[in-house]
Amino acid sequence: MGYVGIPLALRVAETGDKVIGFDIVKERIDQLNAGKSPIKHLSDTKVFNMVKSGFEATADFSRVAECDALIICVPTPLDRTREPDLSFVKATMQAISPYFRKGQLLSLESTTWPGTTDEVLLPYIEKSGLTVGEDFFLVYSPEREDPGNAAFDTRTIPKIVGGYSEDCLAAGQELYAKFIDKVVPVSSTRAAEMVKLLENIHRSINIGLVNELKVVADAMDLDIFEIINAAKTKPFGFTAYYPGPGIGGHCIPVDPFYLTWKAREYGVNTRFIELAGEVNAAMPQYVVDKTVRALNERGKSLKGSKVLALGVAYKRDVDDMRESPSVFVMERLRDWGADIAYSDPNVPVFPLMREHDFDLASVKLTAKSIASFDAIVLLTDHSDFDYDLIAQHAQVVIDTRGKFSEASNVERA
Repeated sequence: MGYVGIPLALRVAETGDKVIGFDIVKERIDQLNAGKSPIKHLSDTKVFNMVKSGFEATADFSRVAECDALIICVPTPLDRTREPDLSFVKATMQAISPYFRKGQLLSLESTTWPGTTDEVLLPYIEKSGLTVGEDFFLVYSPEREDPGNAAFDTRTIPKIVGGYSEDCLAAGQELYAKFIDKVVPVSSTRAAEMVKLLENIHRSINIGLVNELKVVADAMDLDIFEIINAAKTKPFGFTAYYPGPGIGGHCIPVDPFYLTWKAREYGVNTRFIELAGEVNAAMPQYVVDKTVRALNERGKSLKGSKVLALGVAYKRDVDDMRESPSVFVMERLRDWGADIAYSDPNVPVFPLMREHDFDLASVKLTAKSIASFDAIVLLTDHSDFDYDLIAQHAQVVIDTRGKFSEASNVERA
């Protein structure tokens, strides 16, 4: 019940069907059952109305037997060696498979490598004595949530569905058509898994390209944002992607490497994907280097300087911290001796994270607080920031998002 599961539950509940939300975090379960939203862009009112309609959150997996359809929306991260970590998927299957019954449909929405649904999920179902395609149905349908995007929601984003068999596909289409406007069938679960990877690899490669061009443009004393905005006036053959301090979120930094890992099994090297990953992964260090240079030009060293990270969520106007490049920038600045702080209206207290540790709370932006920092690094361009106030009082701004006009106290990064 997170960034994928909650919007999905909200949408299904709107159609009048009963929804049970399974989770293992007691605080999350209690919060949802109290009608409170744990996610900024989803209102308490929506969650309260869902509960009022009959929604329940629980950690009692025996209640799986009550469900006609089971949809898995758990994380699929990479481990420290950048190999797929399916531990959450496997743990979920271990928890729910004892309660499978005839007539149920199981859908995996977590992003993964082609073959996961058939190779990892299918054996759990077979061990339960059920026959997939006859008395139990298995599909893969990749999530397509875009937190904070008001133009699209769960209902209006077309849904890809691939089935283990024709009957599985038919059941999956019937399920999702109940609450999604358009369902797009594909030939297999493996094809559906590949669709999701293609979508995010497309973005990763193009962001990697524009991040590399940003470095080139900077060396030539050109403004990459001016270049992009001029190029996108071409009405065909060009799609604007914008650079930043790296890439974040639950998809783009992770998903491409699921395919590179699986491709090795077939003796194929995915050079484009890996190169884009290298470029994007290098951007936090590029931002740190620009910060060091900006301080040096003002007669200061990074060590001992007060540096404010402006925005720590991975994208504008959300509270999602997953794989945020801001955190990697903050860690490098801290490791090099900076006195690091952050300001983010969507993240009042720095959350507990599996691999990052900051005991910090968001700094309120005032003329006095802004002026007290030796450098301010814009990492996430939230709409709530007062950019005029920041520009007026900052000693120096390192701008990774092209939000500030050229000025003596602004350095593009």
